[in-house]
Amino acid sequence: MATRGSTVALLAVLAVVFAGLPSYFVTDSGLTCPGVCLAVVAGILLTCLRRLRQRDGGSDRRVCVLVLGDIGRSPRMQYHALSLSKHGYQVTFVGFLDSKPHQDVLSEEKIRIVAISEVKGVQAGPKLLTYVTKTIVQSAQILHVLLSMELQAHILMQNPPGLPGVAVAWVVCVLRGSTFIIDWHNYGYTIMALSLGASHPVVRLAKWYEHLFGPLASHSLCVTNAMKGDLLKNWGIKATTLYDRPASIFRETPLDLQHELFVRLAESHPQFRATGSDLKEMEAETTVFTVRNLGNGDVTLRLDRPALLISSTSWTEDEDFSILLKALEEYEDFIRGGASLPSLVCVITGKGPQKEHYKKLISSLNLEHVKICTPWLEAEDYPLLLGSADLGVCLHKSSSGLDLPMKVVDMFGCCLPVCAIQFDCLQELVKHEENGLIFRDSAELAEQLKSLLSEFPSSDGRLGTFRSNLRASRGQRWEDNWDQNVLPLLAAHR
Repeated sequence: MATRGSTVALLAVLAVVFAGLPSYFVTDSGLTCPGVCLAVVAGILLTCLRRLRQRDGGSDRRVCVLVLGDIGRSPRMQYHALSLSKHGYQVTFVGFLDSKPHQDVLSEEKIRIVAISEVKGVQAGPKLLTYVTKTIVQSAQILHVLLSMELQAHILMQNPPGLPGVAVAWVVCVLRGSTFIIDWHNYGYTIMALSLGASHPVVRLAKWYEHLFGPLASHSLCVTNAMKGDLLKNWGIKATTLYDRPASIFRETPLDLQHELFVRLAESHPQFRATGSDLKEMEAETTVFTVRNLGNGDVTLRLDRPALLISSTSWTEDEDFSILLKALEEYEDFIRGGASLPSLVCVITGKGPQKEHYKKLISSLNLEHVKICTPWLEAEDYPLLLGSADLGVCLHKSSSGLDLPMKVVDMFGCCLPVCAIQFDCLQELVKHEENGLIFRDSAELAEQLKSLLSEFPSSDGRLGTFRSNLRASRGQRWEDNWDQNVLPLLAAHR
């Protein structure tokens, strides 16, 4: 564990080794040149180590939040940073800066973002060479960043991705006397296995790596009780369950803000634009969902509006969006067959490696009553869209069967009912027939869409009941949950 005791022990061993080595180079006539050199090196090394551990008045109130991913797409780590700053900690937030973080993070004076670049590794030659070179270069990059910053009382790191960051962060904590905390979102090797296969040498190496370095953390957080039990049983790690909870920004969106959002989105996405005779209403500002009276500014929902379906994704292998696309085709067939159902606007947000693949599939669909768009939303607009939607869909299937989709947590924060695909431990979040529905394939999802939207736009029916249940059962928000579970861990090491 990265405790001060282990650091002192390491320094003591180094001191003994380097102090003893020169004796092997002493001759009858005195010290040899190698002996003098080793003594000098030992002195320099120990001086550097003492400087790395040199504390000042602010050391106990500094925390490094580390994520080897895009900060803007790491909401849980952003929430950590905001909670830390709220309690007076100076936060150094290290990660990739591909997407804009939430404005609250950017405007918080106690949070300083240190951007690191994503390392690709050598692209020529076998994949193993790419992994090895990427690991070496990224290790050096992280080591330089962590050793260059002021002494941190704690390093809080997200895993996955944890290769090679977990090992490097642990070494830095040992050298500097910092507390190392891992926030387990999933297991990295199970995600790698989705594309490489469980028997691939790189996957086996990643599993060994996580099992070796994971237990060395001073503290561990995890996202479900199922993962807490697995970490204890199979890893020997005692973790604290910190369920994802919606931040206060996730709530039902007022009508005026809905309209403003739809107007903005309509500028780049025609699915939000009013068409035909709507454009002739000169005294009203109209979208496909809302109308603003330009005389008094009142906003109303259109009675002929389509239902707004939303899903968010990182477009990775653990989410099969062909299931949703097939369900939307079946929904289209329901309408063409005479079913009394509303048209749909389906918004799929997010960035990721498979996005272009699915965009090609979407463009090939022959849909008349279902419109699909795939925008990337600013951090401030995402909760507004969730709070404006009629139904959410989640296709996240945990690679380990032990983590929960944070997107559903955010949807529930907006009192948005959800249809979610079945996997182990999902019942810790989605209660079938209470706050949403659980499906297993595209046919079942299509039937659920048909059933839930059959009385749209009326608030009666199961969709309205689910929303009422979510309003009535609003639990802890992130801030209270964090104060209860994480703050005591930090206070224990002050």
